[in-house]
Amino acid sequence: MNEVARVACVQAESVVFDREATIDKLAALAGEAAAGGAKLALFPETFVPVYPSNRWARELAHGSDGAKLWARLAQESVTLPNERLAAAARNAGIWLAVGVNELERGTIYNSLLLYAPDGTLALHHRKLVPTNHERLVWGQGDGRGLDVVQTDAGLTGGLICWENLMPLARFALYERGVETYLAPTADDSEGWQDSLRHIARESRAFVLSCCVFQSAASYPDDVPLAAGDALVGRGGSAILAPDGGYLAGPLWDEEGILFADLDPARLYAARQRFDPAGHYHRPDVLSLRVTPNT
Repeated sequence: MNEVARVACVQAESVVFDREATIDKLAALAGEAAAGGAKLALFPETFVPVYPSNRWARELAHGSDGAKLWARLAQESVTLPNERLAAAARNAGIWLAVGVNELERGTIYNSLLLYAPDGTLALHHRKLVPTNHERLVWGQGDGRGLDVVQTDAGLTGGLICWENLMPLARFALYERGVETYLAPTADDSEGWQDSLRHIARESRAFVLSCCVFQSAASYPDDVPLAAGDALVGRGGSAILAPDGGYLAGPLWDEEGILFADLDPARLYAARQRFDPAGHYHRPDVLSLRVTPNT
Protein backbone atom coordinates (compact mmCIF):
# COMPACT_ATOMS: atom_id res chain seq x y z
CA MET A 1 0.00 0.00 0.00
CA ASN A 2 1.73 3.17 -1.20
CA GLU A 3 -0.86 5.93 -1.45
CA VAL A 4 -3.71 7.30 0.67
CA ALA A 5 -6.99 5.70 -0.45
CA ARG A 6 -10.54 6.73 0.44
CA VAL A 7 -12.91 3.87 1.26
CA ALA A 8 -16.58 3.63 2.19
CA CYS A 9 -18.90 1.45 4.26
CA VAL A 10 -22.43 1.62 2.86
CA GLN A 11 -24.93 0.86 5.64
CA ALA A 12 -28.24 0.48 3.84
CA GLU A 13 -31.43 -1.57 3.98
CA SER A 14 -31.95 -4.37 1.51
CA VAL A 15 -35.16 -4.34 -0.50
CA VAL A 16 -36.27 -7.45 1.32
CA PHE A 17 -36.63 -10.61 -0.83
CA ASP A 18 -36.21 -8.55 -4.02
CA ARG A 19 -32.90 -9.25 -5.74
CA GLU A 20 -33.30 -6.86 -8.67
CA ALA A 21 -34.55 -3.92 -6.60
CA THR A 22 -31.75 -4.46 -4.08
CA ILE A 23 -29.14 -4.45 -6.86
CA ASP A 24 -30.73 -1.26 -8.23
CA LYS A 25 -30.26 0.33 -4.80
CA LEU A 26 -26.71 -1.01 -4.54
CA ALA A 27 -25.79 0.48 -7.92
CA ALA A 28 -27.11 3.91 -6.93
CA LEU A 29 -25.32 3.84 -3.59
CA ALA A 30 -22.07 2.64 -5.19
CA GLY A 31 -22.32 5.70 -7.41
CA GLU A 32 -22.76 7.91 -4.34
CA ALA A 33 -19.72 6.34 -2.70
CA ALA A 34 -17.67 6.93 -5.84
CA ALA A 35 -18.88 10.54 -6.04
CA GLY A 36 -17.62 10.95 -2.47
CA GLY A 37 -14.15 9.90 -3.59
CA ALA A 38 -14.18 6.27 -2.49
CA LYS A 39 -11.95 3.85 -4.38
CA LEU A 40 -13.53 0.87 -2.58
CA ALA A 41 -17.01 0.44 -1.11
CA LEU A 42 -18.22 -2.34 1.19
CA PHE A 43 -21.87 -3.37 1.64
CA PRO A 44 -23.28 -5.56 4.47
CA GLU A 45 -23.41 -9.32 4.88
CA THR A 46 -25.89 -10.93 2.43
CA PHE A 47 -27.14 -7.51 1.39
CA VAL A 48 -28.70 -9.18 -1.66
CA PRO A 49 -31.55 -9.87 -1.13
CA VAL A 50 -31.66 -9.94 2.71
CA TYR A 51 -29.89 -11.32 5.77
CA PRO A 52 -31.86 -14.23 7.31
CA SER A 53 -32.19 -12.72 10.76
CA ASN A 54 -33.07 -14.95 13.69
CA ARG A 55 -36.10 -12.65 14.06
CA TRP A 56 -37.71 -14.57 11.19
CA ALA A 57 -35.42 -17.44 10.19
CA ARG A 58 -36.75 -19.59 13.03
CA GLU A 59 -39.73 -20.15 10.74
CA LEU A 60 -37.46 -22.18 8.47
CA ALA A 61 -37.69 -25.09 10.90
CA HIS A 62 -41.48 -25.23 10.76
CA GLY A 63 -42.58 -27.72 8.12
CA SER A 64 -44.00 -26.61 4.80
CA ASP A 65 -44.24 -22.92 5.75
CA GLY A 66 -40.51 -22.84 6.43
CA ALA A 67 -39.76 -24.59 3.15
CA LYS A 68 -41.77 -21.94 1.29
CA LEU A 69 -39.79 -19.18 2.98
CA TRP A 70 -36.47 -20.83 2.11
CA ALA A 71 -37.63 -21.31 -1.47
CA ARG A 72 -38.49 -17.62 -1.64
CA LEU A 73 -34.99 -16.72 -0.49
CA ALA A 74 -33.44 -19.16 -2.96
CA GLN A 75 -35.40 -17.76 -5.88
CA GLU A 76 -34.19 -14.23 -5.08
CA SER A 77 -30.58 -15.26 -4.43
CA VAL A 78 -27.68 -14.42 -6.74
CA THR A 79 -26.28 -16.88 -9.26
CA LEU A 80 -22.81 -16.37 -10.72
CA PRO A 81 -21.73 -14.86 -12.97
CA ASN A 82 -23.96 -11.85 -12.33
CA GLU A 83 -23.71 -9.11 -14.91
CA ARG A 84 -25.78 -6.60 -12.93
CA LEU A 85 -23.36 -6.64 -9.99
CA ALA A 86 -20.43 -6.44 -12.37
CA ALA A 87 -22.06 -3.48 -14.10
CA ALA A 88 -22.61 -1.71 -10.77
CA ALA A 89 -18.86 -1.80 -10.11
CA ARG A 90 -18.02 -0.87 -13.68
CA ASN A 91 -20.46 2.05 -13.83
CA ALA A 92 -19.27 3.45 -10.50
CA GLY A 93 -15.63 2.82 -11.42
CA ILE A 94 -14.74 1.48 -7.97
CA TRP A 95 -13.84 -1.72 -6.18
CA LEU A 96 -17.20 -3.05 -5.00
CA ALA A 97 -17.46 -5.55 -2.13
CA VAL A 98 -20.90 -6.94 -1.37
CA GLY A 99 -22.39 -9.77 0.64
CA VAL A 100 -24.92 -11.95 -1.20
CA ASN A 101 -27.00 -15.05 -0.80
CA GLU A 102 -25.47 -17.13 -3.60
CA LEU A 103 -27.43 -20.01 -5.12
CA GLU A 104 -25.63 -22.95 -6.70
CA ARG A 105 -27.90 -25.83 -7.68
CA GLY A 106 -29.98 -26.50 -4.54
CA THR A 107 -27.73 -24.84 -1.95
CA ILE A 108 -27.52 -21.23 -0.79
CA TYR A 109 -24.13 -19.90 0.34
CA ASN A 110 -23.28 -16.77 2.29
CA SER A 111 -20.77 -15.15 -0.07
CA LEU A 112 -18.55 -12.08 -0.15
CA LEU A 113 -17.92 -10.85 -3.68
CA LEU A 114 -15.25 -8.30 -4.58
CA TYR A 115 -15.55 -6.75 -8.04
CA ALA A 116 -12.82 -4.71 -9.75
CA PRO A 117 -13.64 -1.35 -11.37
CA ASP A 118 -13.77 -3.07 -14.78
CA GLY A 119 -16.48 -5.46 -13.50
CA THR A 120 -14.21 -8.48 -13.08
CA LEU A 121 -15.04 -10.70 -10.09
CA ALA A 122 -11.64 -10.53 -8.38
CA LEU A 123 -12.42 -12.42 -5.15
CA HIS A 124 -15.19 -14.87 -4.22
CA HIS A 125 -15.35 -16.08 -0.63
CA ARG A 126 -18.01 -18.33 0.89
CA LYS A 127 -18.55 -18.25 4.65
CA LEU A 128 -16.82 -21.28 6.12
CA VAL A 129 -19.27 -22.03 8.94
CA PRO A 130 -22.84 -20.69 9.15
CA THR A 131 -23.59 -19.54 12.70
CA ASN A 132 -26.37 -20.96 14.86
CA HIS A 133 -29.75 -20.56 13.05
CA GLU A 134 -27.90 -19.79 9.78
CA ARG A 135 -27.28 -23.53 9.39
CA LEU A 136 -30.94 -23.84 8.43
CA VAL A 137 -30.19 -21.55 5.48
CA TRP A 138 -26.67 -21.89 4.08
CA GLY A 139 -24.21 -24.55 3.11
CA GLN A 140 -20.58 -24.53 4.25
CA GLY A 141 -18.00 -22.69 2.18
CA ASP A 142 -14.42 -23.71 1.42
CA GLY A 143 -10.94 -22.22 1.45
CA ARG A 144 -10.84 -20.82 -2.08
CA GLY A 145 -11.65 -17.28 -0.94
CA LEU A 146 -9.05 -17.12 1.84
CA ASP A 147 -6.91 -14.80 -0.22
CA VAL A 148 -6.17 -11.15 -0.96
CA VAL A 149 -6.16 -9.13 -4.16
CA GLN A 150 -4.37 -5.91 -5.02
CA THR A 151 -6.85 -3.02 -5.03
CA ASP A 152 -6.62 0.76 -4.92
CA ALA A 153 -6.78 0.32 -1.13
CA GLY A 154 -3.86 -2.11 -0.96
CA LEU A 155 -3.99 -5.87 -0.53
CA THR A 156 -7.62 -6.59 0.28
CA GLY A 157 -9.43 -9.67 1.56
CA GLY A 158 -12.09 -10.49 4.09
CA LEU A 159 -14.11 -12.79 6.29
CA ILE A 160 -17.83 -12.77 7.01
CA CYS A 161 -19.34 -12.08 10.43
CA TRP A 162 -18.43 -14.67 13.07
CA GLU A 163 -15.87 -16.49 10.96
CA ASN A 164 -13.81 -13.42 11.92
CA LEU A 165 -13.67 -15.08 15.35
CA MET A 166 -11.82 -18.07 13.82
CA PRO A 167 -8.11 -17.43 14.57
CA LEU A 168 -6.77 -19.62 11.77
CA ALA A 169 -9.05 -18.05 9.16
CA ARG A 170 -7.78 -14.62 10.19
CA PHE A 171 -4.19 -15.79 10.06
CA ALA A 172 -4.69 -17.12 6.54
CA LEU A 173 -5.30 -13.50 5.49
CA TYR A 174 -2.42 -12.20 7.59
CA GLU A 175 -0.02 -14.61 5.85
CA ARG A 176 -1.18 -13.26 2.50
CA GLY A 177 -0.32 -9.73 3.56
CA VAL A 178 -3.80 -8.23 4.02
CA GLU A 179 -3.73 -4.45 4.36
CA THR A 180 -7.44 -3.64 4.04
CA TYR A 181 -9.48 -6.24 5.90
CA LEU A 182 -13.21 -6.54 5.07
CA ALA A 183 -15.58 -7.79 7.79
CA PRO A 184 -19.22 -7.50 6.67
CA THR A 185 -21.57 -8.69 9.40
CA ALA A 186 -25.06 -8.93 10.86
CA ASP A 187 -23.73 -8.65 14.42
CA ASP A 188 -25.06 -5.37 15.83
CA SER A 189 -23.75 -5.88 19.36
CA GLU A 190 -21.26 -3.84 21.35
CA GLY A 191 -19.24 -7.02 21.66
CA TRP A 192 -18.67 -6.99 17.90
CA GLN A 193 -17.02 -3.60 18.24
CA ASP A 194 -14.62 -5.15 20.76
CA SER A 195 -13.78 -7.84 18.19
CA LEU A 196 -13.17 -5.25 15.46
CA ARG A 197 -10.74 -3.33 17.64
CA HIS A 198 -8.86 -6.53 18.44
CA ILE A 199 -8.72 -7.66 14.80
CA ALA A 200 -7.39 -4.27 13.71
CA ARG A 201 -4.66 -4.39 16.37
CA GLU A 202 -3.85 -8.04 15.67
CA SER A 203 -3.77 -7.74 11.88
CA ARG A 204 -2.15 -4.31 11.86
CA ALA A 205 -4.48 -3.63 8.93
CA PHE A 206 -7.30 -1.23 8.19
CA VAL A 207 -10.61 -2.91 9.02
CA LEU A 208 -13.94 -2.14 7.31
CA SER A 209 -17.02 -3.64 8.92
CA CYS A 210 -20.33 -2.94 7.19
CA CYS A 211 -23.27 -4.10 9.29
CA VAL A 212 -26.85 -5.04 8.55
CA PHE A 213 -29.38 -2.30 9.18
CA GLN A 214 -32.99 -3.35 8.60
CA SER A 215 -36.32 -2.09 9.89
CA ALA A 216 -39.18 -4.47 10.65
CA ALA A 217 -41.43 -2.25 8.52
CA SER A 218 -39.36 -3.06 5.42
CA TYR A 219 -40.50 -6.70 5.46
CA PRO A 220 -43.46 -7.99 3.43
CA ASP A 221 -46.55 -8.55 5.56
CA ASP A 222 -46.49 -12.30 4.95
CA VAL A 223 -43.04 -12.79 6.54
CA PRO A 224 -43.54 -13.53 10.25
CA LEU A 225 -41.29 -11.48 12.53
CA ALA A 226 -40.71 -11.58 16.25
CA ALA A 227 -43.05 -9.05 17.83
CA GLY A 228 -42.03 -5.84 19.50
CA ASP A 229 -38.92 -4.74 17.63
CA ALA A 230 -38.90 -1.80 15.24
CA LEU A 231 -35.43 -2.78 13.98
CA VAL A 232 -34.29 -6.20 12.84
CA GLY A 233 -30.68 -4.98 12.61
CA ARG A 234 -29.24 -1.83 14.22
CA GLY A 235 -26.13 -1.52 12.05
CA GLY A 236 -22.93 -0.47 13.76
CA SER A 237 -20.74 -0.10 10.65
CA ALA A 238 -17.25 1.22 11.29
CA ILE A 239 -13.82 1.77 9.74
CA LEU A 240 -10.79 1.22 11.96
CA ALA A 241 -7.10 2.04 11.79
CA PRO A 242 -4.31 -0.54 12.30
CA ASP A 243 -3.94 0.57 15.93
CA GLY A 244 -7.59 -0.27 16.69
CA GLY A 245 -8.83 3.32 16.73
CA TYR A 246 -11.93 4.41 14.83
CA LEU A 247 -11.56 6.36 11.60
CA ALA A 248 -15.34 6.48 11.06
CA GLY A 249 -18.38 5.25 12.94
CA PRO A 250 -19.79 3.21 14.43
CA LEU A 251 -23.07 4.18 12.77
CA TRP A 252 -26.23 3.03 14.57
CA ASP A 253 -29.95 2.95 13.81
CA GLU A 254 -29.94 4.62 10.39
CA GLU A 255 -28.79 4.28 6.82
CA GLY A 256 -25.65 6.14 5.80
CA ILE A 257 -22.27 6.01 4.09
CA LEU A 258 -19.10 6.19 6.17
CA PHE A 259 -15.92 7.45 4.50
CA ALA A 260 -12.32 7.26 5.66
CA ASP A 261 -8.92 7.97 4.15
CA LEU A 262 -6.50 5.08 4.64
CA ASP A 263 -2.96 6.41 5.07
CA PRO A 264 -0.28 3.75 4.48
CA ALA A 265 2.03 5.55 6.90
CA ARG A 266 -0.30 4.48 9.72
CA LEU A 267 -0.18 0.87 8.55
CA TYR A 268 3.63 0.72 8.47
CA ALA A 269 3.97 2.57 11.76
CA ALA A 270 1.70 0.02 13.44
CA ARG A 271 3.77 -2.87 12.04
CA GLN A 272 7.08 -1.53 13.36
CA ARG A 273 6.53 -3.32 16.67
CA PHE A 274 4.17 -6.11 15.64
CA ASP A 275 3.69 -7.81 12.27
CA PRO A 276 1.65 -11.01 12.80
CA ALA A 277 2.98 -12.89 9.77
CA GLY A 278 6.34 -11.12 9.53
CA HIS A 279 8.90 -10.28 12.19
CA TYR A 280 6.50 -11.25 15.01
CA HIS A 281 5.91 -14.75 13.63
CA ARG A 282 7.77 -18.00 14.18
CA PRO A 283 7.08 -20.15 11.10
CA ASP A 284 9.76 -22.58 12.30
CA VAL A 285 7.54 -23.29 15.33
CA LEU A 286 4.01 -22.51 14.07
CA SER A 287 2.55 -23.06 10.61
CA LEU A 288 -0.85 -23.03 8.91
CA ARG A 289 -2.01 -25.20 5.99
CA VAL A 290 -5.00 -23.95 4.02
CA THR A 291 -6.96 -26.43 1.92
CA PRO A 292 -8.55 -24.41 -0.92
CA ASN A 293 -11.20 -27.01 -1.89
CA THR A 294 -13.22 -29.34 0.30
